[in-house]
Amino acid sequence: MNHLIIGAGPAGVVAAEALRKLRPSDPITLLGDEPESPYSRMALPYFLIKQIKEEGTHLRKQPDHFSKQNIKVVRDSVASIDRAAKQAKLKSGGSASYDKLLLATGSHPIAPPIPGMDLPGIFNCWTLADSRSIASRAKPGAKVLLMGAGFIGCIILEALAQSGADLTVVEMADRMVPRMMNDTAGNLIKAWCEKQGVTVHTSTRVTAIRKGTAHALAAELSTGKVVDADMIVSATGVRSNIDFLNGSGIQTDQGILVNRQMQTNDPDIFAAGDVAQGRDFSTGEYSVQAIQPTAAEHGQLAARNMAGLQGAIHRGSVNMNVLDTLGLISSSFGLWMGKPGGDSAELLNRDRFKYMNLQFEDDILVGATSLGMTQHIGVVRGLIQTKTRLGKWKQKLIEDPTRLMEAYLMSTQAVGFNAGILK
Repeated sequence: MNHLIIGAGPAGVVAAEALRKLRPSDPITLLGDEPESPYSRMALPYFLIKQIKEEGTHLRKQPDHFSKQNIKVVRDSVASIDRAAKQAKLKSGGSASYDKLLLATGSHPIAPPIPGMDLPGIFNCWTLADSRSIASRAKPGAKVLLMGAGFIGCIILEALAQSGADLTVVEMADRMVPRMMNDTAGNLIKAWCEKQGVTVHTSTRVTAIRKGTAHALAAELSTGKVVDADMIVSATGVRSNIDFLNGSGIQTDQGILVNRQMQTNDPDIFAAGDVAQGRDFSTGEYSVQAIQPTAAEHGQLAARNMAGLQGAIHRGSVNMNVLDTLGLISSSFGLWMGKPGGDSAELLNRDRFKYMNLQFEDDILVGATSLGMTQHIGVVRGLIQTKTRLGKWKQKLIEDPTRLMEAYLMSTQAVGFNAGILK
């Protein structure tokens, strides 16, 4: 069985390694479109602040890692998929054949439709090449404008601030990290960043960029303010890489549509990672979840099904984000925004930047948000993922959300006792 994996990010690498264990003698080709060894985008900010070298971003540190596993690595881009011939047509002019194909092509940054976005000095922080350019310019005192304060934007924010640059952040939403944090938490993160010397504009858009006078660039804001910058970094969103599938018959929406085996409408073609519209654990719906843990989970499941194993069913990925913003740890899980008709609990110490919000459906924890409190992260995920019934502990958590560990231990022991596990 000939396995072709398109995409050398976390989903593709994990899938290739899992396939090698399951199918020791099958040909496996891992195709990536960048000149570097497979690397993690999540590690790029650490490269920016020189905490790690380029090699530290690599998903596998040994240069001969893939050759030792007899995984062929090819550096090329895919132009199209010919399902009838079972071939991927390459932009170099060649082709790669397959019996089983995994599409793990990831996503790409979206450039907002702003006049001047094509000027020199404007970058995404998406590739190692981007990071090299940003690192060479993010120096102490340099004026840097960051467009976007979502999850990826805030990771970049951390690196840019630590570089010593004079940093200004512009976010369209009314709070920072709007797809991860509610109004209270998102604005606490804003206040924290401002306390660390970062200028943050929320409910604000960049309307145009032009060449500057005192500095290389000048950004016009929707508020009428003009921000001078030596460099602008755009982190305004991403989109799944699916254009190469036009005309292939593979069904797509926001990403590639897959079933619970990570299988597309073609039984020999699978998808994983940022490009896959996979199952959400909390809602049961299918959506693109562009986070590295989900990509790795998808890769494992796809590999098991490509190898023909039975029972490799995707139960759904728990929406989980943990973010370090200049030393302030924030996290969100599951249905952090709550469910209609559900109950909630909230704890806030604004002066100490500590916050916790719990969301319930009946007596089951379905979502949570925390800020400045890390001791409950594992327990929260466990309660959500196991759908543990809290019983009387729900009310105790509403009264004091910090008693999560007690609630977990007592509720799981009660379940064990009732099942006859504990005597």
